[in-house]
Amino acid sequence: MLPLPTDALAAAATLPGTGGLELDAWTILLLVLAGFAAGWIDAVVGGGGLVQLPALLLVPGISPVQALATNKLAGIMGTSVSAATYYRRVHPDMRTAGPMAAAALVGATGGAALASRIPAAWFTPIILVVLIGVAVYTVARPTLGATSNLRWEGNGHRWVAAGIGLVVGAYDGLLGPGTGTFLVISLVSVLGYAFLPASALAKIVNFATNLGALLFFVPYGAVLWGLGLVVGVANLCGGYLGARMAVAKGSGFVRVVFVVVVGALILKLGSDVVADLV
Repeated sequence: MLPLPTDALAAAATLPGTGGLELDAWTILLLVLAGFAAGWIDAVVGGGGLVQLPALLLVPGISPVQALATNKLAGIMGTSVSAATYYRRVHPDMRTAGPMAAAALVGATGGAALASRIPAAWFTPIILVVLIGVAVYTVARPTLGATSNLRWEGNGHRWVAAGIGLVVGAYDGLLGPGTGTFLVISLVSVLGYAFLPASALAKIVNFATNLGALLFFVPYGAVLWGLGLVVGVANLCGGYLGARMAVAKGSGFVRVVFVVVVGALILKLGSDVVADLV
């Protein structure tokens, strides 16, 4: 591998808005690639945070709260463009998305307020068990999410949607990775949506959860703006491509990617649990 020119490394080290952290060009390249991959995954089925957040945590000197806050800034850039793409092409039901997103914003703000107080390690085993259950449930029901068969009507449907938004939003503000995945499977299994419209709704709600978390993290001063904008541009590009692919290929494609992503999340979290035990 050829070394980068010294001036390129120096320019990378003086990137503004990084809170004084020293970043070389290879670290920035890794973060850009992680941001793009995370944006694509998030746009299709969610779960991109388990690519992007660990990459941010590799930055020397960054604190967990700074990484989480910067991850939200980059994430909201990707979810904004993927949500807009889905809105234009899939036309999700805003009567469901509205109350669900509002409740998710409230939940995310509250969750973010607790993020610096509760050890994230407590949640990993719980999330792992939940994801294994999600994987088994999805694989065991091959017709799940193939077509929409909505449960409840009117206000009942919206109240259940708001409840899902509040719970998943609180998780997103508190920890974050896998939020989109939990939103998609909740919309499919609880409310009866097909995978494609579920992904469309999830992006609108995920935008609100990112915004809710930022409402806490920005005044708290935890966001590294320069780093977040660099990763966010990559996330935005990945989100646009992922949303267009999902719309073009339909619910079957989204379901396959969903199973693959859940499997990858299980392997990642499982390895973390084993590493902690060892």
